[in-house]
Amino acid sequence: MATMLKELPSLSTLLSAYASISAMAMLIRTILNEMVPERMRNYITSKLYDLTAAYFSSEFVFVIEDRWHAGDNQMFRAAEVYLPTIIGPSSDSILVGFDESSDPMEPPKRSIPVDCTITDDFDGMRLKWSLSSIETKKIYLPNKRFFHLTCKKSDRERVEQRYFPYINKTAKAIISKSETLNIYTYDQDCSMWEPTVFKHPATFETLAMEPELKEFIMKDLDTFVERKEFFENVGRAWKTWFQSVRSDSELRRVLTSTTNRSILLIEDIDCSTKVTHDRTKANENSDEEDEDELKRPMGIDPGVTLSGLLNFIDGLWSSCGHERIIIFTTNHKEKLDSALLRPGRMDVHIYMGYCSPAGFRKLASSYLGIKDDKLFGCIDDLIKSIEVTPAEVAQQLMISDEPRVALQGLIEFLNTKKKDIEEAATEEKVKSIKEEETEEKKVERQNSELAESETRCIYLT
Repeated sequence: MATMLKELPSLSTLLSAYASISAMAMLIRTILNEMVPERMRNYITSKLYDLTAAYFSSEFVFVIEDRWHAGDNQMFRAAEVYLPTIIGPSSDSILVGFDESSDPMEPPKRSIPVDCTITDDFDGMRLKWSLSSIETKKIYLPNKRFFHLTCKKSDRERVEQRYFPYINKTAKAIISKSETLNIYTYDQDCSMWEPTVFKHPATFETLAMEPELKEFIMKDLDTFVERKEFFENVGRAWKTWFQSVRSDSELRRVLTSTTNRSILLIEDIDCSTKVTHDRTKANENSDEEDEDELKRPMGIDPGVTLSGLLNFIDGLWSSCGHERIIIFTTNHKEKLDSALLRPGRMDVHIYMGYCSPAGFRKLASSYLGIKDDKLFGCIDDLIKSIEVTPAEVAQQLMISDEPRVALQGLIEFLNTKKKDIEEAATEEKVKSIKEEETEEKKVERQNSELAESETRCIYLT
């Protein structure tokens, strides 16, 4: 043992050797920094790191970003739905909250916070999830989010072949059972869609319209949902278009509450932009618009164009996705360009006219809880003789909870409206007669002046 201790180098020798090695390392590093460019050094470092990780690391990482090929990454959305259901005691944080549709007496809903770590056990594999977020440099773009899924290298193939399909299937089942319906509006400043809970109580049952038209709409929607294979066989995108000419807004509320499928609503398309107006009709401000177009700086987005709108609703972009219902509403169908209304682009045209006797009876059943009354006959006759919207009728029925009082108020309102319409028609007729008389007198005066002129000419001759 003593002999072995004597053969070991002394502490001073070890320190001297370490100093020599350190000096040599510093010399090599100085030479590399002086002679090798920074980009080359970074490249060599990254390759050495990858080589070391490949041989010495036993983990593999899947990166799942929120965007994929210029669209939403459905794998990311599925993970957002699935992961809150497996949050357990091992998770270091959790995001909780309520929305407008939640019951405050029930436990809050869960979500995944940034930098949270979630562990999942599947088919004997231990899988670790984490959510990250990177702030974008452009203020009009949302932060970039992505999931990291870490597993053993030996489990990589099983994760791809079995675990990911399981997540997608589970997420679809969760969404199908969800009772919350969201409506999205586009925030142009942030270039993103903002959701809010859609809770409008209107249904097809409460819609005041002709029973035949209501049945037609319901059957058309049911047929569309069931004909996915038909659309594929004929080479058309799985979507349908509704163009509604209306006197009120009930139809759009009902259509947007019928299903959890993708529904796009463009209200008052004749007012939202001038590009949808009929191109065959002369535009009074065409010269001013052309001048404004010339003054627009190069590179400035011109906004919505008719060709862009047509390409969106019926061009290549319309084929990116399926099972869509697109609704246009307007009060002035005659203003729209024929390209928007042609067959194959607008599949269903629905006219929402004025209130009918059948519509009134539906409103009376919904608002007053009655299906018949002695006053119904009088109200039916008044509704047939004047133009009144379902919204006006409903407003009168809300005046009182007493059916008789509400119906009497509606009769008074309809009589007053009928009288106003008749007086307006009489005034218009009188005005028209006066205009005709004025025009006749103008013609007589012109003829008299012409005769006098001819007489004067004869006299001078």
